[in-house]
Amino acid sequence: MNDLAQKVIDAHGGLDRWKRFGKATAHLKQGGALWSLKGHAAQLDDVNLTVGLGAQWASHSPFSADGRISHFKPDLVTITDSAGKVVEKLDQPRASFAGHTLETPWSDPQLAYFAGIAMWTYINMPFVLAAPGVETTEIDNWTENGETWQRLRVTFPSNIATHSTIQTLYVDSSGLLKRHDYDVEIAGNTPGAHYISDYIDIDGIKFPKRRRIFPRQPDGNSLPEPLVVSIDLSDIRLS
Repeated sequence: MNDLAQKVIDAHGGLDRWKRFGKATAHLKQGGALWSLKGHAAQLDDVNLTVGLGAQWASHSPFSADGRISHFKPDLVTITDSAGKVVEKLDQPRASFAGHTLETPWSDPQLAYFAGIAMWTYINMPFVLAAPGVETTEIDNWTENGETWQRLRVTFPSNIATHSTIQTLYVDSSGLLKRHDYDVEIAGNTPGAHYISDYIDIDGIKFPKRRRIFPRQPDGNSLPEPLVVSIDLSDIRLS
């Protein structure tokens, strides 16, 4: 890791403290235009989230009105009923998105895959910067709304399932994340600008409760609308 990556990890609570925990749980409320566009309006609007810390897995419950539960791992997505019986599964899920555009509808397992990689990435950021194979490089500063943020270019190895191989983090003077850019490879490389705010302290780890994602233009600036995804977390717990 370079110095800026270390600064960011330290500002969020430090790697040693983070490694004490194996999973995070939270109550998740979501909105935005993406879910209707993909054919899943309101399906994940109000759910419980469980995410592996380090190990890459995630679960959303209830995943549907009949109480199903999603289980994401990079190479397998399953959906179980309330009794734990597998009712749908998708092996090697990322390959199923070949040829997709932003408008291509998702199946339930594809929705579970996207929701899984997204929330795993968000909850594990910035500590995932210390994972084997992740490369970080400081790039030019960025000024937005009167603030100047340092920027970190992140390159992920192929074994980490996330939005895109290359992502960019925007960091304030204290080392906290303010914005996170990526291109959603499984939705036609759609560019997003993801704003992060409302930090709280959970067992010594800094977590943002509020996230808002907007389209990103070729010059790097975001558009004020449409709101692509909104994420609000509460009752965050580490164990």
